[in-house]
Amino acid sequence: MSNTTANRNSSTQIIRIVFAAVMAAIIFVITNFRIPLGEGKVHFANSMCLLGGLLLGPVWGGTAAGLGSALYDFTHGYGFFEALITFVSKFAMAWVTGILYKTWVLKKEKKDWQEDIPLLIISCALGALTYIALYMLKSWLFKMYVTPVPIETIPAVLIEKLTASAINAAFAVLTAPIFYHAVRPALKSAGILKQMESL
Repeated sequence: MSNTTANRNSSTQIIRIVFAAVMAAIIFVITNFRIPLGEGKVHFANSMCLLGGLLLGPVWGGTAAGLGSALYDFTHGYGFFEALITFVSKFAMAWVTGILYKTWVLKKEKKDWQEDIPLLIISCALGALTYIALYMLKSWLFKMYVTPVPIETIPAVLIEKLTASAINAAFAVLTAPIFYHAVRPALKSAGILKQMESL
């Protein structure tokens, strides 16, 4: 491996680490701003998790989403176990978004970016649905076995949580593509986007 190639790989790795850290920090901060809604909370962090998957790809985007969200849980009294569950579910959301977008859009022949919008939205929607499925599974398991409640009350509790999750998901799916196309030109002109799209 030549020195030039080694330097390029090192530079790309630094960019990945820095952007993953920045995204994790953004997600952590935004998660602090929550609006209570029944058994759940509405917040806009999921939009940033999807954006992480779009910009950083499945692995680094997933890591940023999971880390930022898990740190919020851990620093707000939820405990290590819940923080770990959050890491896995948020990682999965960004991972699904990143892998689908990378497969469907980035690897195909380049066309007008507006033609990619439907696939971009579908990638985000499937990522958001992945998180909802995992969150609802976790909520059911907790209500059944970790902090048990009367079994007849569980459906009502889950419906309230699903309502908040659906609102979060809808907002995230609508806004993540907007944020992506807002920051994409600047990253492209700086030569950073090409390196991140190779993730």
